[in-house]
Amino acid sequence: MIAADFNSLLSSETALLFPNKEAKDNWWRNTAENSVIQPLLDEIRNEAKRLLPEKDHVLTYTMFRIFTETGSRLEYENLYFEKRRRLTTFAIMVQLEPENMEYINALENTIWSICNEYSWCLPAHLMNCPETFTQVSYSLGEPFVQAYTIDLFAAETAFSLAEILKLSEEFLSPLICKRIYEEVYKRIFHSFKENQFGWETETHNWAAVCAGSIGSAALHLMKDAGELAIILDRILPAMDSYLKGFNDDGICLEGYDYWQYGFGYYVYFADLLKKRTAGQLNLFDSEKVHQIALFQQRCFLNENLVVNFSDSLPTASVFLGLSHYLSKIYHDFEVPEQELRAKYSDDHCSRWAPAIRNLLWFDETASSKPWKSGTIYSKDSAWFVSRYQSGSSSFSFAAKGGHNDEPHNHNDIGHFILQGNNEVFFKDLGSGLYTKDYFNDKRYSYLCNSSRGHSVPIINHQFQKEGPRQFANIRNVSLGEDVEIFELDMENAYQVESLQKLSRKFTWVKLNQPKLIMEDFYSFTEQPVSIIERLIIPALTITKDEKGVILEGQQRLRILFDKTKLRLVVRILEFENHFGETEKPIALDFNVINPEKECSVQLYFQFE
Repeated sequence: MIAADFNSLLSSETALLFPNKEAKDNWWRNTAENSVIQPLLDEIRNEAKRLLPEKDHVLTYTMFRIFTETGSRLEYENLYFEKRRRLTTFAIMVQLEPENMEYINALENTIWSICNEYSWCLPAHLMNCPETFTQVSYSLGEPFVQAYTIDLFAAETAFSLAEILKLSEEFLSPLICKRIYEEVYKRIFHSFKENQFGWETETHNWAAVCAGSIGSAALHLMKDAGELAIILDRILPAMDSYLKGFNDDGICLEGYDYWQYGFGYYVYFADLLKKRTAGQLNLFDSEKVHQIALFQQRCFLNENLVVNFSDSLPTASVFLGLSHYLSKIYHDFEVPEQELRAKYSDDHCSRWAPAIRNLLWFDETASSKPWKSGTIYSKDSAWFVSRYQSGSSSFSFAAKGGHNDEPHNHNDIGHFILQGNNEVFFKDLGSGLYTKDYFNDKRYSYLCNSSRGHSVPIINHQFQKEGPRQFANIRNVSLGEDVEIFELDMENAYQVESLQKLSRKFTWVKLNQPKLIMEDFYSFTEQPVSIIERLIIPALTITKDEKGVILEGQQRLRILFDKTKLRLVVRILEFENHFGETEKPIALDFNVINPEKECSVQLYFQFE
């Protein structure tokens, strides 16, 4: 679609959140008195009371340069996101308590402070960008043009300020309103019009978040249909690029957190675009988008536990507003239980768009249910996820094939997760602490990204290698009511010259207290030096007996193995999780005592 085509589709209506002031005032009044949503409102009010006495942080040069000098992101980002928390919190409180001048003053000061920031980008995203170039070449003979980079958070900031302006314009000083327009146009709209950005053709969350935020800000602020069409003519191809990152099954290989993030911004933009075009441009009208929407209900293991392959956290909360909205579009979208609702403070980035929609889209009449039993297998994404209910007990098993060049990749071909009654026994470490090295050639020195931090073999002291040539082939899949099989060939995950064949077979037996059987079959051209079957578990109590090993937390899982063939070594590992906290998972290393050219290993995992 070219820009000219948009002119006939775009209405001049810019009140996209509420049809008029009366409707807005009534909605906020009713919401403030609605007992069902009071827990969320109380969380916002408590946060506002905490923040009100504090001052807006100044993002100093000392803070800005820490990333360049040390690679650490936390110092700057903690202050950056705390300021966004103030923005989001005070903007909501102005709607809930419009008579309270303290909140209006606080909101205006925070907006002013954000408009004064050197860059709306994070330092980690400004490497080799105009903001960090130090060559000086200015002339009075040439017009001065400041170049601005647009990253995730610069785009989000524009979206937030634009929407807050439209929601709160009657309460804000005209000068504050002017500054929002000025800074969004200068930093985002003009920069976007004059430059091409790499994320426009990316096939992951950056395309959706950056493009969706810019498009949403434009839909709110741009009154001229022709100018808006120029922006949208670039936004829609970027959204198409985002969708190309998914297979037709809709599975998000980046993990649930990035589904919630990237697809969330796809939805926020699509909703505004649909309204601005009176339904003529409907980005939800696609079977692929439908399948992506269903990823949420397919990736939870039980309650708040998720399949956290790649850079994803092991537990998650859901955006109920987003869920309620999608349930109105897709009849088979399952609304999760309210107990899984994301608390206001759960988003450490304090994003405005999901926070306000958790209020605006909340539907107290929506019918919610626990996650259903069943199995999801995808040939394209090579995911196998099975949930099993036995009486009042819940169990689940997930495994993956794929390749080692996936978005937010971990070297984890053949890796698996096993849980019972909301307790994980074999785990995925998830995302580590994001630093400069986490995203460069040192990425696989991090335990959580390397195969040494996953439940996969170590062969001749070698771990899996990264890259698209390291992949698995699905050998066999059998789905059944009582017994299911997921088997893959994964020798290509390793660069061990003598390794000819490595097949991993999972047999998932869903009867009463279920059991999982894992069998690895090896073939070498010469006798291997060593084979270690590594299993990653949390800090559980480990008890050895004559039959094998018992893992005990709140529940018990027995590991049965042939002690004449395998020798167990227990190792305490250590890594920094996504929030900089030290975790100490355990590696159970089952060493093959006499590895041969043709050999196999069997491990039995039985819930008790």
